[in-house]
Amino acid sequence: MAFIDGTVVNVALPVLQNALGATAAQVQWVVESYAVALAALLLLGGALADKVGRRRIFAVGVTLFALASAGCALSPSIKWLIAARAVQGLGGALLVPTSLALLGAGIPAERRGQAIGKWSAFSAATAGLGPVLGGWLIQVASWRWVFWINIPIAVVTLGITLRAVPESRDEKARRLDLPGAALATLGLGGLVFGLLEAPRLGFVHPAILTGLIGGALMLAVFGLVEERSPEPMVPLDLFRSRRFTGVNLLTLLLYAALGGAFFFVPFDLIQVHEYSPAAAGAAMLPLIALLSLLSSRAGRLADRYGVRWALIIGPLIAAAGFALLAVPGTGGSYWTTFFPGMLVLGLGMSGTVAPLTTAVMTCFGPERAGVASGINNAVSRTAALLSIAVFGLVAYQRFGRSLAHRLDSLGVSPEVRELLWRDRGKLAALSIPRSLPSQLRRSLGQAVDAAFVDAFRAIMLLAAALAVAAGVIAWLLITPSGKPDAARR
Repeated sequence: MAFIDGTVVNVALPVLQNALGATAAQVQWVVESYAVALAALLLLGGALADKVGRRRIFAVGVTLFALASAGCALSPSIKWLIAARAVQGLGGALLVPTSLALLGAGIPAERRGQAIGKWSAFSAATAGLGPVLGGWLIQVASWRWVFWINIPIAVVTLGITLRAVPESRDEKARRLDLPGAALATLGLGGLVFGLLEAPRLGFVHPAILTGLIGGALMLAVFGLVEERSPEPMVPLDLFRSRRFTGVNLLTLLLYAALGGAFFFVPFDLIQVHEYSPAAAGAAMLPLIALLSLLSSRAGRLADRYGVRWALIIGPLIAAAGFALLAVPGTGGSYWTTFFPGMLVLGLGMSGTVAPLTTAVMTCFGPERAGVASGINNAVSRTAALLSIAVFGLVAYQRFGRSLAHRLDSLGVSPEVRELLWRDRGKLAALSIPRSLPSQLRRSLGQAVDAAFVDAFRAIMLLAAALAVAAGVIAWLLITPSGKPDAARR
């Protein structure tokens, strides 16, 4: 459920935007409300499972995720959908970290590697299936089926869990860091609110200033609380390791590029290039197929030759892929427009993901590998969460400037210009009045498409710059040595 949902929803966004009459910022909230809850509460969910019982928390997470999915599918408005997605994120924060913990606790050591390998294979397969399945469901039924698909999976999962999975808990589990979780949620939520709503309200609006300044202060206080807590959710002493700091900075930059860029890809494919939802989902298959096929080989190479060069070269190849995705205009065959970028990006990411995981797990000894992995997972999700908000701001500004220039070139009347300008928050979904002459409507439609392509190019080039920065961070901070750092407490 969690891995399908991670890739299937983006394909549905352009369709549900039109169906619910949503602005671009509201559509971003559909992703961000889920991501805030998941990123902020992921570590707390794992700690809660260790303390209360892993099977119990996993079952609660699956149930909550399923109920929230039904709420999403039944949404009568965009605001309802945003709220249901936040609850879905809470369910994900309970079930995602607990799934691997169940394997660790319930599978004998001699079979644990095989079990985790199967878990990884199913995760990759469902993540790859997501865009194609979502596109097909939207095309033959409705965007609502993107959420209904979770219900039968949840029923089967709960049945297996209650029948076959033994309960387990950690008798020495740490005390729950509720103040840390609350501060992280408020801090991330405030920053995201400020960045998403700033184009509509303006940066000097009291609500925006409160969100941005308040969010930053909450995160600063979060750092102080974690530093002084005897049992912190995020042990900050881990970041005394230069290698661990480098790995997480690389993760932050690269996953910011990936999350922010791929939020906008379906909009360009569906709203500008007029791909069907199924075709838009299939357009991402080269990237996902290469990740599935090559990641394990990249991991073996990293084991043999070390992770440093993989983490330098992989992000640079990914940067070239993002740059290639900035090339397409408003037409052309898939094979000459989006395919080269998806292929090169897939090569770059498949050469990076497994070595990155290895680098995280080898920063410290076995006693701290779990918490190091959890922090890195939270960093990757936080990166995507913040980048969607920042990239949205860039897209809105670039789209507005480009559209204004093109409307000037067309010499439209002030009345028509005002109608279009008020609706620019929808970006490529901007509606052109049907009362206008057909030739003018066609010219305005081309202007809107071209303005969105300008915004899309700016986003892809920004993603490329972040990926280059990730490679530079690997070169500067990730040392050739694979020896773990001392586990300082």
